[in-house]
Amino acid sequence: MTYYSPLISALVTLILTLILTQHKDRMIQDVPNERSLHAEPVPRTGGIALMAGMLSGWVFQPWLWWILLPVLGLFVLSLVDDVRSLTPGTRLIGHFVAASCVLLGSGISWTGMLPVLLFIVWMINLYNFMDGSDGLAGGMALFGFSFYGMAGWMNGDPAFAMMNFSVGAAALGFLYHNFHPAKVFLGDAGSIPLGFLAAAFGVWGWQQGYWPFWFPILVFSPFVMDATLTLLKRARNKEKLTDAHRGHYYQRLVQMGWGHRNTAIAEYALMLLAGVSALLGIGLDAGGQGGLLLCWAAIYLGLSIWIDRRWRLYQDANKESHDVA
Repeated sequence: MTYYSPLISALVTLILTLILTQHKDRMIQDVPNERSLHAEPVPRTGGIALMAGMLSGWVFQPWLWWILLPVLGLFVLSLVDDVRSLTPGTRLIGHFVAASCVLLGSGISWTGMLPVLLFIVWMINLYNFMDGSDGLAGGMALFGFSFYGMAGWMNGDPAFAMMNFSVGAAALGFLYHNFHPAKVFLGDAGSIPLGFLAAAFGVWGWQQGYWPFWFPILVFSPFVMDATLTLLKRARNKEKLTDAHRGHYYQRLVQMGWGHRNTAIAEYALMLLAGVSALLGIGLDAGGQGGLLLCWAAIYLGLSIWIDRRWRLYQDANKESHDVA
C-alpha cells in the first residue's frame, strides 16, 4: 500500500472537500475585507479536507514525531483561529513552538539553530500571506512538494518521497474545487501547516544530504520572493506590517486585469521552471549552483521591476479616470 499513498490523499481530499462545500451556510466563511480579491463570502474549510487527505496517505508511511506533532498542533491552532480569530502573538508563539520541534528532531547544530528557526517561522507565515488568489496556494503545494518528492526518490528514500507526493496529491484534490472560480478556500488551517511542511521537509532533506540548503528556497521561490519583497517594501514605506493589504505582486496582477485564472497559470509556469531548475541544479558544482541562483535573482528582479512599473501606470490611469469623472 506504500505507493498508493498519493492516490489515497488525492481522493480523500477531493471527496471530503465536495462534502464540506455542500452546506455553505454552515461552514466557516471567508468574508471579503480590504485584503480580499473576492467579492462574496466563500467557505474556508479546504484545509480540513487537505489535512485529512494528507494524513490518510501518511498512514502507510513511517512518521517523524517532530513533523507529525507540530503539523497537527498548527492545524488545530489555525482552525481555532479561523473560527475565533486569535491574537497575532498567540499565533506566533505556536509557530515558534512548532519550529522548535524541528530543531530538536532534525539534529540541527547549535550554530544553525537561529537561522533555521527564523526560516521555518517565516515560511509558515509567508505561505499564509500568499494564500489570497484562486488556485495559488494549492498550486504551489502541488509543484513544491512534488519536486521535494522527486529529489527524495532520486536519493533513494521512497518513504520520504511518498510523504511529499501525498501532500502534493492532496493539493491536487483540493485544486479541483479551488481553481477559479473557487468554491472553497484553504483557510489558515490549510495554509499554515503547508508553510510549516515546506520548511520542515526542506530542512530534513538538507540534513540528510538530499539537497543543498538553497534547494527548498528555490523550489518555493515564487512564494518566498513575492512575500519577502513585499514585506521589505512595506517596511521601507513605514507601513504597519500587521495591517491587511493588497500589495503582493500576485494581488497586483489580479487587480491589473490578469484575473485569478491567468495569474494562477503564469505562477504555475514560474513554479514549474523554478522546480525543474532546482532539481537539475543539485547535480551542479559550486560554481554552477551559484550561477543558477544569480540567474534566478536576476529573473525575480526583472519581474518585480516590470510589475511595479505596470502597477504605477495602472494607478495613474485610474487616477485620471477618477479625475475626469
